[in-house]
Amino acid sequence: MIFKNLRDDVANVLRLDPAARSTLEVVLCYPGFHALLMHRLAHFLWRHGWLVLGRFISTVARSVTGIEIHPGAKIGRRFFIDHGVGVVIGETAEIGDDVTLYQGVTLGGTSLSRGKRHPTLGDGVIVGAGAKVLGAFTVGKGARVGANAVVLTEVPPGVSVAGIPAKIIGERPKPEKVQEFLPYGTPCDDTPDPIACQLSVLHGEVARLRARLAALEDERERERLEGSVPAGFGTGRRSINE
Repeated sequence: MIFKNLRDDVANVLRLDPAARSTLEVVLCYPGFHALLMHRLAHFLWRHGWLVLGRFISTVARSVTGIEIHPGAKIGRRFFIDHGVGVVIGETAEIGDDVTLYQGVTLGGTSLSRGKRHPTLGDGVIVGAGAKVLGAFTVGKGARVGANAVVLTEVPPGVSVAGIPAKIIGERPKPEKVQEFLPYGTPCDDTPDPIACQLSVLHGEVARLRARLAALEDERERERLEGSVPAGFGTGRRSINE
């Protein structure tokens, strides 16, 4: 029962990693798969009260794979850790189905409370290399977290976030439609780079300011020309007063 979903886990690696060429290669050579395999066992022991043994197995897994998953963490089906070194998943973290994490990702807590203090990742979430998701909030279904982002607040379903602190930089036009896989959780084609977006905004603002300045200069030139016309010419105002 512990390992009933391992076939799906292997198939998922083959689907998402073009470098994987066979089931045997995944089973023998993928540290993310090894860490998940050992976590399934450690989590089973943890849930049945074998706390120290569960922690010991997770410690062995960390030594072997460089991936630290607390045995209390809840992980769904078809979970994929690509490369994996430096990944840390805290005790109260919850991970849905079809989630992908890259190397250096931290699902950490920001509280000393023994209650819920780590994030919950919805189905289909992708977290890019080096990203830190810190706190007891939810990253919504289908969301993408860009590489090296620091996420400190809840992320709505179906959006892409990036930066420090992370901000929304893109959203799928049809949230109900399953989005294609996004390597490293970093938008490339359908969602613009956040710096490029800011530069575009600044470019538009400069263009508007230039147009306004030109209009003001034209108005000033007209006033200067009108001021150079002799008083009373065409209006008759001065001659009447005189």
